[in-house]
Amino acid sequence: MKPISIITINYNNASGLEKTIRSVVEQTYNEYEYIIIDGASLDKSKEVIQEYQRYIDFWCSEKDSGIYNAMNKGIQKASGEYLLFLNSGDVLNNSAVLADIHGFLSGEDIVYGDLVFVRGDGEETVFIYPDILTVDYFLERSLGHPATFIKRELFHNCLYTESLKIVSDWEFFVKKIILEGCSYRHVKRTISNFDTSGVSSLSAKECNRERELVLKQLFSPVLREYFQEAEQLKKLPLLDVFLRLSKTRRLQYRIKPLLWFILKTDDFFSGRK
Repeated sequence: MKPISIITINYNNASGLEKTIRSVVEQTYNEYEYIIIDGASLDKSKEVIQEYQRYIDFWCSEKDSGIYNAMNKGIQKASGEYLLFLNSGDVLNNSAVLADIHGFLSGEDIVYGDLVFVRGDGEETVFIYPDILTVDYFLERSLGHPATFIKRELFHNCLYTESLKIVSDWEFFVKKIILEGCSYRHVKRTISNFDTSGVSSLSAKECNRERELVLKQLFSPVLREYFQEAEQLKKLPLLDVFLRLSKTRRLQYRIKPLLWFILKTDDFFSGRK
């Protein structure tokens, strides 16, 4: 079993696909499995795959029902201990990324590094992910899949939800890290350059709609209300918090369990690495 399976999904992005493939095959560390899932592209994607076929362990070009259906196909074909999703247009940051990171893949369920966001005009922004992943963090953001190595066994009974079009990877991280408490580790290394022209960067409105749907399904109404109240209180100066509580009988009754929940959550996650 190879330590790493790299999975690339593609649809009608031949130029981006070639950039992605080249960033993989140029790695100085070659103990990886490479899988490409193409959605029956109508451009020259298939020709690009065939050109680099000797570097690819498995590939297919067939219709799928969306991004997460294609990613699930890749998962089901993978055999590596850790999976990295590097979709067409995304590239590993440099030729030594895998050589540098493989020593950190030492047992945690999820190992993640940092990510360069590349805009359509070429402007780049490096995002440094936090060492501690809290409920608060996932209410606002997610982990970047091109910078995240996930143990394959986490997918044994939990593939990506294919009915979601944008946030299924976020849902997966919420389930595994927040609800199931799987282990994780942040490695201060830049892993990949992420092409922000992809689906998840196109529709903030749809992204928010899907996230709200997931939260409704995963958390009870009471717990969701705790999260919302905690977020509102965090944004207020301390004096304003007390003034607000003194005027709101309902919050007076609820503040003790709310603060207990916040403290317990912070204690739990601050102890995780």
